[in-house]
Amino acid sequence: MSGLVLACGDAAELVASTDSRALDGVPVEPVPARPGRREVDPLLGPSVVVAGTDADLAAVLLRLLRKDRLATTTVGYVPSDRDSAVARLWALPTDPAEALDLALTGEARPVALVRDDAGGVLAGSGLLAPVRGIGYCDDTVALRGDASSIEVHAGVAGLVVTVTRGRWRRRRTIHEGRAFQLGCEPTTPVLDGVAYPRSMQRWTWYRHTEDLRLIRPV
Repeated sequence: MSGLVLACGDAAELVASTDSRALDGVPVEPVPARPGRREVDPLLGPSVVVAGTDADLAAVLLRLLRKDRLATTTVGYVPSDRDSAVARLWALPTDPAEALDLALTGEARPVALVRDDAGGVLAGSGLLAPVRGIGYCDDTVALRGDASSIEVHAGVAGLVVTVTRGRWRRRRTIHEGRAFQLGCEPTTPVLDGVAYPRSMQRWTWYRHTEDLRLIRPV
């Protein structure tokens, strides 16, 4: 794969200081953190590499979704944070040079893309904490009562939901399905490390009908 590198926020310095032969001749476009329509849409082509945080990647994926380009665009990712949930989820390297080499020369493999009912895209991990309410993963009751946290990320079936109960002796239950729906007392979702602007009493994550074409190891 070759194409354009979108260097989001502080990742512009990361890309500039990385020694990668695969980067030779590849245009690098600095854009703001969590770029929007005006920054991303004019630059979209058949392939794009996003350098930045998981939230930056989610912002670019949202533009691909809105422009109906998920099926025709190959996406590489260079995480600027070594603790990236996306990197853990899809076994991506966190060393900048290795990540750039993979993103620019690797092959795309389809992975599930998770959306929410507020119009957003979840690239890595979503968190609700604490929670009191009722939650369903597909037709299965995942929560009835209190939980110290609920974490959601993409998975083979669509998404994986981890419900953690208890403060001192924590008990975890894991559910897999295509959708997770929650009705609860007000809580603030955290999406790829960024808090949602307001607390919510209802929240849904679900698998999108099209997969993401992500460059990742075989």
